[in-house]
Amino acid sequence: MTRPFETQATADQNAPRSEIADPGSGDQAFSATRWLFTATTFLSAFLLFSVQPLFAKMVLPLLGGAPSVWAVALLFFQGALLVGYLYAHLLVRGVPAASSGFVHLALSLFAFAALPIAIPAGWSEPPPGDAYVWQLGLFAVAIGLPFVAISANAPLLQAWYAKTGNSDSADPYFLYAASNLGSLLALLGYPFVFEPAVGLKTLATFWTFGFAGLVLALATCFVVMRKAAAVSGAAVTSESSNTALASGVEFGWRRRLAWVGLAFVPSALLTAFTTHVATDVASAPLIWVIPLALFLMTFVVVFRERAWIPRSILLPLHAGATILALLQLAQTEKETWFYSASFGIAAFVTATLVAHRTLYEARPAAARLTEFYLWMSVGGVLGGVFAALVAPKIFSEVFEYPLLLALSFACRPGALNLARESRKSLALFGVLIVVGGALIAWGPDVATRYQIGFGGWGSTAGIAAAFAILAAVVWRHPPHVLLMAVAIYLTVTLLPSGVHRGQAQRSYFGVYRVIQSADGHFNVLQHGTTLHGAQRIRDVYGNPIASTTPATYYHPRGPMATAVRIAGRLAAMQGRELSAGVIGLGAGSLACHSASGEDWRFFEIDPVMVGIAQSKNFTFLANCQPKADIVIGDARLTLAKEKDERYDLLIVDAFSSDAIPMHLLTAEAIRLYASKIKPTGAAVLHISNRYLDLEQVLAATLPTVGGLHGLVVEDSEDDGYEVTGSTVVVLAKSWEAIDPYKTMLGARNLPEPHLKPWTDDFSDVLGPFLSQYRKKH
Repeated sequence: MTRPFETQATADQNAPRSEIADPGSGDQAFSATRWLFTATTFLSAFLLFSVQPLFAKMVLPLLGGAPSVWAVALLFFQGALLVGYLYAHLLVRGVPAASSGFVHLALSLFAFAALPIAIPAGWSEPPPGDAYVWQLGLFAVAIGLPFVAISANAPLLQAWYAKTGNSDSADPYFLYAASNLGSLLALLGYPFVFEPAVGLKTLATFWTFGFAGLVLALATCFVVMRKAAAVSGAAVTSESSNTALASGVEFGWRRRLAWVGLAFVPSALLTAFTTHVATDVASAPLIWVIPLALFLMTFVVVFRERAWIPRSILLPLHAGATILALLQLAQTEKETWFYSASFGIAAFVTATLVAHRTLYEARPAAARLTEFYLWMSVGGVLGGVFAALVAPKIFSEVFEYPLLLALSFACRPGALNLARESRKSLALFGVLIVVGGALIAWGPDVATRYQIGFGGWGSTAGIAAAFAILAAVVWRHPPHVLLMAVAIYLTVTLLPSGVHRGQAQRSYFGVYRVIQSADGHFNVLQHGTTLHGAQRIRDVYGNPIASTTPATYYHPRGPMATAVRIAGRLAAMQGRELSAGVIGLGAGSLACHSASGEDWRFFEIDPVMVGIAQSKNFTFLANCQPKADIVIGDARLTLAKEKDERYDLLIVDAFSSDAIPMHLLTAEAIRLYASKIKPTGAAVLHISNRYLDLEQVLAATLPTVGGLHGLVVEDSEDDGYEVTGSTVVVLAKSWEAIDPYKTMLGARNLPEPHLKPWTDDFSDVLGPFLSQYRKKH
């Protein structure tokens, strides 16, 4: 019996070579039937993975650009995939093959009722705060039926192919490679080809036609299978009568749990790694594409009879890359994008390769094919639930990422099989537990007492390095190596490290950290990788103070502070107090640019951010606006409820880590801002961004709105946390209204546009990304 997570070939793989064809060898002639099933599988996967970014992009105007939007979307797709695999399994086992196609084609035709893809009526406004459940419900209502119908195709087509009587039909797993190739091309094609070319509505229409073509291809495959089975005499009864094909292997729960576990680890790691990169490395646009593309590529590499990377090479690569990635997380001296991304990608890819290769080697014969995919999907869903829903609730930071890196060692041969170890080896295992606990508990104190600096890397990195050395010493004992990997995980999460620093809080919209500057003079707010505010808590002599002078982008000489003063003077000239709206609360810095009697209202999507701004770490609100008017919810929805022409000044300062939510910069959003400012008022959009040329985006989008004029104000002054440079765009309804803002330092006209305008239906990220890259290089 196969033990969980072991990579020994199962009894199915010990069958004679003539019984199981080599799907990766290329020796089989590509018959017309094989071509048909391969093409249909490819198209099915292509549609399945193109609907993911398509609908996720549609919901961005409702949920913003937080990493959780993609994480929850991925969880939905994994859950719907499980439903599809369960349906396929029940269909193959309970319905004769000669009739199964009629049932599936009927379901596929019924799925047309949900097309074309769009936001359904009644789902236009999410609840305040966490929107995990609401987003899952939205996806289920909008695309659940067609997604389930398509997700069932992969196992169902393989089950049908197994009954065609082709020379390679005994092992139809080669179709899984075609499926993953289709998924990969759809995933890469959407942001780089389809999205820049046409809008969402057009893509949804194309997708509907593609779905119709898929239904026709499925019908053809079903007809071919029935005819081939009838001619060859292959069984067309339900799978329940064919259990003898399972090569006599006992299918107990231990084996099924192995499938679940081997699918759980890479699935959870996919979400965790994506969240880690977006939170702690770089919140660049399209960042989610890279991990998912690599995840799919691992199936192509190792989900085949002869893996492209032999196990003798793969296992050392995995161990080295994963240990290096964990050591990188243990320190803060070398926190460059290059090191974090390089080690992280290497660890993620090799860990996923190991798990998927083990999973392939544990596959059953074709008669158990649908059950195998069903349990794979169960593991995928559990991994998604853990990383997307459970981890954000139990971890204040992205601790699930190093945890899953450590657990990837459980996917190696014999890692969970202590029964094979000798008594001496078991005693060593116990000693390692004691030594490891002592190092974590007392190591930092000992290092401080005896001034052991570990070469400037810190005690956390030193202790983690000790565990890495021990892992190399016990290399021949897989359970011991797993134990050392877990010890490194405990080190980086229990002690100060690259993933455990400052006071952290976590919500649907990301990870917020409040840290002190190196000199102890500032409390600093970070959202993901980006600075979102700071407050001076000590003067230059180190004495505690309660400063109400905004810092960073909001310093008194900056464009946002200057715009507040100009708008205030204009309002006073008209005999009234300033009315100001601010989208994005942050640490509450802008509140201290207000004057007595003015009317200020803040729009903030995340209640956690409100709590931070009202905490003892930041006193801007407490000192300047103790009864601040704060509206919770997405600004596009809450601002729309405001009275038209209410504000003299509207400041849009919303960020999700380094990214301004795209739906706040579309033509529809700008038109909304214009409707809420007075004829003499102005809107100020903070567009500082490391990756996107948002000047070009607004220069292209503004003319499509009509009746608006704009200018760019660039503040290049930079002096640490005290003063941080920023770029804003000022918009007004007339040149007369915008003239006063031309006096601002760094003001200039918007550039001539060379990009396409952004709308709710179309927003090309690749163009602004390349434009910004060309500016910097």
